Amino acid sequence: MARSCATRGALLVAVVAFLVASSSVGVAEAWYYGPGRQWSPVAALVSERLYNSLFLHKDDPACPAKGFYTYASFIQAARTFPKFAATGDLNTRKREIAAFFAQISHETTGGWATAPDGQYSWGLCFKEEISPASNYCDATDRQWPCYPGKSYHGRGPIQLSWNFNYGPAGRALGFDGLRNPEVVANCSETAFRTALWFWMTPRRPKPSCHEIMVGEYHPSPADLAANRTAGFGLVTNIVNGGLECNRTDDARVNNRIGFYQRYCQIFNVDAGPNLDCAHQQPY
Repeated sequence: MARSCATRGALLVAVVAFLVASSSVGVAEAWYYGPGRQWSPVAALVSERLYNSLFLHKDDPACPAKGFYTYASFIQAARTFPKFAATGDLNTRKREIAAFFAQISHETTGGWATAPDGQYSWGLCFKEEISPASNYCDATDRQWPCYPGKSYHGRGPIQLSWNFNYGPAGRALGFDGLRNPEVVANCSETAFRTALWFWMTPRRPKPSCHEIMVGEYHPSPADLAANRTAGFGLVTNIVNGGLECNRTDDARVNNRIGFYQRYCQIFNVDAGPNLDCAHQQPY
């Protein structure tokens, strides 16, 4: 069964924090406890104050997702994937969060070049694709058959799309993604969980985004021939390489990089090599 979207009472029980030298914003190293007094490695790096400053306009009246992408939902969802932002040294953990936030920011951005506070302050503005071009049903996929009348267009932070993603995401997370894809746009915790499922789950021959960002990606001969080198650009290849990679100066890729560089600066970590996928073959 899918988890209820109802308020879970006193989710934020206690936060005891000390600052680590990071940036002018002040990333807090926190001991975060929620239900069952579970420690959260994600909340140890991202306080609610920082989260709200990164997504400064997510609750703006102009954003259709106003009030949807709450900090509590993000932290709860992250507990489903205990290796997220908990693998490697401190800089690796920060860099993974920066990369994840960058990808979901681009997918849900409401910003534009001259937007108030800059175009990279408008992540998490949308929760559902506007005017989808199709119902994103791959009728040839017999393992994850489309349900009549359902649309598998982009929903949630990562804009989960296609029946072959909704089906396995739902099976992994406890909801019927083929019969009830709408839950991804109706329950904020489920929305974040689908984004993290996509991030953490390899779909061979594709590695997971997590594997790339924490140094666990080992390119195959086919990857090497396709110039699929580790870095943020390969994450973009995983997310939307068929439309954005193997082309130079793609505006969508540049937008993803812009978000990523902003978040890396805030977390005081180097962005690393291979930021784009201009010379990578898509999977």
